[in-house]
Amino acid sequence: MECKHFGSCGSCGLYAQPYEAQLQYKKEKVANLLLPFYPDEMTIFDSPHSHYRARAEFRIWHNGDRCDYAMGNLDKNGAVIIQMCPKVITPIEKRMWRLLEVINASPKILGTKLFGVEFLATTTDACLITLLYHRTLDNRWQEEAKHLQETLDAHIIGRSRKQKVVLTQEYVTETLTIAGENFHYRHYESCFTQPNPEVNRKMIQWAITQAKKVENSDFLESYCGLGNFTLPLSHLFQKVLATEISKRSIEAAVQNCTLNTINNISFVRLSSEEMSEALEGKRAFNRLREVDLNSYYFGCVLVDPPRAGLDSATINLIATIPYIIYISCNPETLAHDLETLCLTHSIQTTALFDQFPHTEHVECGVFLSQKER
Repeated sequence: MECKHFGSCGSCGLYAQPYEAQLQYKKEKVANLLLPFYPDEMTIFDSPHSHYRARAEFRIWHNGDRCDYAMGNLDKNGAVIIQMCPKVITPIEKRMWRLLEVINASPKILGTKLFGVEFLATTTDACLITLLYHRTLDNRWQEEAKHLQETLDAHIIGRSRKQKVVLTQEYVTETLTIAGENFHYRHYESCFTQPNPEVNRKMIQWAITQAKKVENSDFLESYCGLGNFTLPLSHLFQKVLATEISKRSIEAAVQNCTLNTINNISFVRLSSEEMSEALEGKRAFNRLREVDLNSYYFGCVLVDPPRAGLDSATINLIATIPYIIYISCNPETLAHDLETLCLTHSIQTTALFDQFPHTEHVECGVFLSQKER
């Protein structure tokens, strides 16, 4: 990927290295962290070098009536006005500069006190654009925003303090082909989605490959989000229980089940700690009143926690399950959690997923099986 802002924009910190060197650097970093638990080779899943990111957020920089996109600088002490961003996927790239032209043609309505723009797009060319303001949005704004929506062939949302204006809809529908089958996902503006569609597809396929090693059981998932992993993996199990703390994400996951005509998943709004309490019989939840926990035999669990990793209750719970698929966005907390998990389980295989080329960030996957007693 070539970008005129390499060396000044703080978004891409590994700009000086060729892509293969970046991958090798990340591989060595993760392998060293996992070495005490797994000395064998790690599988590497690369990314497109450019146009890979389906979510993007930009500041708006004001110079008089003019608005420009800005990013934090490399030294983290200021901002850089940008004229290009080749990391975003084409459905964003082709709209973001036209968006700026329309905003600058309407500085008193669309541009006034605009401080940020968020893009959420799909590989099928759907795009959702959220405009963030430090002012109340009135009818004049809505009329201009409707025109903007038609011009860009995109869905527009306006946000300000205690106000959200949805002109048409607040989601886009992504379709990913995994193992020859199409899966459809409604991605909502306010919910987490994996940012790199191509690497996400590879992550799901890797998880499927591991889950196929588990026979005749039910499946448990924590931090399920919109059902990103849940939907494709559900075909491999008899019943699925998937939990997530976000109410909106659970609502979207249920919709995604319907979109894909899948009927063996129970999505329940529970935190990982609450899930542990429920499955250990320590606490009853109204949200589980229609779920017979005693009817499940969990042979496999998938966890995809935030950067802080797993809490101790969840670690203790999943340590009782024969197979564990652990997706991590922070190899350091993964290594910390493995100190406990590897007392009961052994790592069978590991993978590195380069969700964020040209940056220090990396995702990885670990598949563990329970040790014989």
